[in-house]
Amino acid sequence: MRVFVTGATGFIGTAVVKELIDHGHEVLGLTRSDTGAQALEAAGAQPHRGDLEDLDSLRRGAGQADGVIHCAFDHDFSNFAANCEKDKRAIEALGSALRGTARPIVITSGTGMGSPAPGLLAKEDVFDAGNPNPRKLSELTGAALAEDGVNVSIMRLPQVHDTTRQGLLTYAVSIARDKGVSAYIGEGLNRYAAAHVLDVARLYRLAIERQQPNARYHAVAEEGVPLRDIAEVIGRVLGVPTASIAPQAAVEHFGWMSMFAGMDLPASSAWTQATLGWHPTGPGLLADLRNLRLATA
Repeated sequence: MRVFVTGATGFIGTAVVKELIDHGHEVLGLTRSDTGAQALEAAGAQPHRGDLEDLDSLRRGAGQADGVIHCAFDHDFSNFAANCEKDKRAIEALGSALRGTARPIVITSGTGMGSPAPGLLAKEDVFDAGNPNPRKLSELTGAALAEDGVNVSIMRLPQVHDTTRQGLLTYAVSIARDKGVSAYIGEGLNRYAAAHVLDVARLYRLAIERQQPNARYHAVAEEGVPLRDIAEVIGRVLGVPTASIAPQAAVEHFGWMSMFAGMDLPASSAWTQATLGWHPTGPGLLADLRNLRLATA
């Protein structure tokens, strides 16, 4: 297949591009810079200039491909709601180029969208349209495209990690470093699902190859790692104390991340693993945190 990949030079997208090429696919990768174009060419991909707000570039890229993997997202969480709206427009543009064909698009969401109730594992067959998290727009937009005949499937991500990046926990490390304390809220028993970036890249490839309309996949290797355990490892790596803080102190300590710091986000991937034969093998989240490669800047 010739696959158009958005976010092709990002943390997850770089791994997805390599995974696709290693398995015989051609890649057209979205990039907005000369540096990104050079990186894609070096990886064996063809650069496609544009960005998430250049909707014509998205339509042109999707129009040149046999399928689309949309893993780009603006991770400025201080403008999270606006960036979810931006993602909605991007998905609409990509889907418009596929309308009337069987060519697949895999869009990206979060595992929290599949939570049936507080404390329960998120599952692939659940979608909470009333979820207050604005990221639900991605899935609502995908559902609208599916109703219009577009072959849409959804990849729900947990905390995706290696030794340099760990999803939201990248920011938790930075906050702990700046504050001199690695904190969790209350007892710290809330959990984050997680998966290694190479396992996630493999799952994106399997999903685009399967081309199954209306499927939801969970890229989950670990169903739920307690935030207290995460904070303790971060504290040891940074050489700072670990401490519990009260919920009312969360905004002062975590800033914008306070909206996520107390969330309980466990998730299952049982259906995904059975359906696609995907069995994650990468290091666990705490192992990667223990081997954290700290930025010096």
